[in-house]
Amino acid sequence: MLDFVATSIFSRRTAMTPAQPENSGRGCLYLVATPIGNLEDTSLRALRILKEADLIACEDTRQTLKLLSHFDIHKPLESYHEHNEMTRAAELVLRIEEGARIALVSDAGTPVISDPGHRLVSLCLRHKLPVIPIPGPSAIIAALAASGMPSEEFTFIGFLPARPAERRRHLRQIAAEPRTLVLYEAPHRLSAALEDALEILGNRHAAVAREITKVHEEFLHGRIEELIAALAEKPARGEITLLIAPPEPAPAQSSVTGIESVSLADRVAEIETAQGVDRKAALKQAAREFGLPKREAYKRLLAEENS
Repeated sequence: MLDFVATSIFSRRTAMTPAQPENSGRGCLYLVATPIGNLEDTSLRALRILKEADLIACEDTRQTLKLLSHFDIHKPLESYHEHNEMTRAAELVLRIEEGARIALVSDAGTPVISDPGHRLVSLCLRHKLPVIPIPGPSAIIAALAASGMPSEEFTFIGFLPARPAERRRHLRQIAAEPRTLVLYEAPHRLSAALEDALEILGNRHAAVAREITKVHEEFLHGRIEELIAALAEKPARGEITLLIAPPEPAPAQSSVTGIESVSLADRVAEIETAQGVDRKAALKQAAREFGLPKREAYKRLLAEENS
């Protein structure tokens, strides 16, 4: 069934926007992936397209100019970012219809993926103009490959909402997602995001990939609690990709030494007595021991107490 669907989609797209040779002389839009750090990751094809393009539309002209200068490429630049894409997309489509070959680049990585470009691509396809991807570096794939997380299937979330309440709401929506989660996060929000993930998703395995392909590239691996502790000692800086493993199967028995098949309610009561903490703190610790998100642990506790 999947093969049939993929073939059907490909056939429809081919009928609408037939692939064009890159030297056909017809106007087209190139989506050119650029390095996410190390300039040596620039592909030969990307360099050729940037040299042959009539115009390069870029998220930040200053950032793109650094790349072009390094490879001695001199082309007209035009800004295309989230604040002007409503009007700029239509302008660029008109130029492509007139025969211009336009290369779209973002500051790093592949355009459109968590970056501006979707409006321009959609408008080109609506006008039956060729859209040609020039693949290259990807922080998502690089981080996933080196994370040790299950990679057969994964879900790319993009950036979590910046506001705490919205971030927690979004985490609750994806809490049951059975695949590895791949997210982008700003360094100054990373610790807060992990704190929320710990409360809502539970103490899962996770990895923080920082400054991939750059001089200060770093990977942190461990449980979410361990990453929070590590970041408290050394806050993260630079570009961050966060990966969170799928939920772990519920344990057949408690992981607490010497206790088998203990109920969550019994364990909460035991922690309260042994450690002299309140019920909320005891539930938080028990939830971590059972590998449960806090909200799920609370529901289970109420169910056990009322049974």
